[in-house]
Formats: sequence, structure tokens, C-alpha cells
Amino acid sequence: MGSEASQPILICVIDDDEEVRGSLDSLLRSAGFEVRTFAGPEEYLGCPAADAAACLVLDVRLQGADGLEFQQSLIESEAQVPVILITGHGDIPMTVRGMKAGAVSFLPKPFEEEDMLAAVAEAVERDRRRRSEEQQGEDVRANYASLTPREREVMGLVTAGLMNKQVAGRLELSEITVKIHRGNLMRKMKAESLADLVRMAETLGVRETSVTRYHSAG
Repeated sequence: MGSEASQPILICVIDDDEEVRGSLDSLLRSAGFEVRTFAGPEEYLGCPAADAAACLVLDVRLQGADGLEFQQSLIESEAQVPVILITGHGDIPMTVRGMKAGAVSFLPKPFEEEDMLAAVAEAVERDRRRRSEEQQGEDVRANYASLTPREREVMGLVTAGLMNKQVAGRLELSEITVKIHRGNLMRKMKAESLADLVRMAETLGVRETSVTRYHSAG
């Protein structure tokens, strides 16, 4: 799992029980992960490296803190780390609350090692997908920034469903010129098809903006 990456994947653990922290540290390291353990939320928040965590294993009942409240505060601060909740005192309402707040899993103590590793694997995959989508979005925005103003206009109209001839009419250009702009922007956006370009435009919010602008102009 974690050993497949060029850099070990970081898993953070917050539990006020030193024995539990130690056992989770050993288990996760044996699976190839990098691990950081904390006795409480304050320690976790004070660790800059925790920002890179692919998963947070969080005890629900902590000394002087409520794990579910901390989970909620992470959500409110827009922290994206997937959370696995663990507790020795779980009940159904607590489980429902944690899962509704987006927890990957809720494991009662003592948990089976296989269950923990499966939950961590799911959390890591969820984090990988999120980071991949964010990177793709950043790449699309960077490519869009390289377009000329005219290429952006053409992209907005083409992805709104207009044919080259209609785009030419709207922009008062020749159809050949529109085709040249379209070819250039497809290359710059690294779009392999019109469907690709439409998905990128939706990510950017380009289609709606362009359609509104040109409809109001007409």
C-alpha cells in the first residue's frame, strides 16, 4: 500500500491512550506507511506535517476533547483529510453522527487489524482521488490562462454547442479563422475531443459565462 509510492504515505493518529497509539503506529508502519501519533487535537494542529496526511485515525472520546466535535471543526475549516473514527464506547447515534459528517469508517475498540488496514486503504484511495482531481483542475486552469482572449471566446461558444459557422457569425470572423483558433485552443488545453473540452469548460465555468454574455449581446 504505502510502500508503492515514491514517498511513504502519511497517516496521523489522535488517541489519548498511549498503548493504542503504539499499536497503531506499529501496525501502520508494518504496512509501509509513515505514521505520526498525537495525544490530542492540539498536538495534531501544531504539527505542520499533518497537512500532508492522507488519513486521520481519530478517537471519539479524548481526554478534555470530543473527537466528533473536532471532526466537525476540521470540516468547517475545509480540511480535506479523510477521517476514520475509533472508540471504546461507541453507540449507534454516535456512529450515525460520525458517518453523516463524512467519516470513512467507524471502528469499535478493540478493532481487528484487517479492518483497520482496510479502512485506511479506503481513506488513502479517497484522498488520492481528491488530490488527483484537484491537480487536474489546476492543470486545466493553467492551460486556460495560456489562451488568447479570442481563443477563450471561441472556446466558450464551441463548448456551448455552436458550430464553427455559427461561431464565425457571432465573432464576425471567417470560418477558416475560427477553425485555426479552435485547433490552437484544443492543443493548448490538451483536449483530445470536443467532449474533453466541454468537461474542461464546465470545470472552469466557461460555458455558462460565454452563453450568457453572447445571448445578452444578441
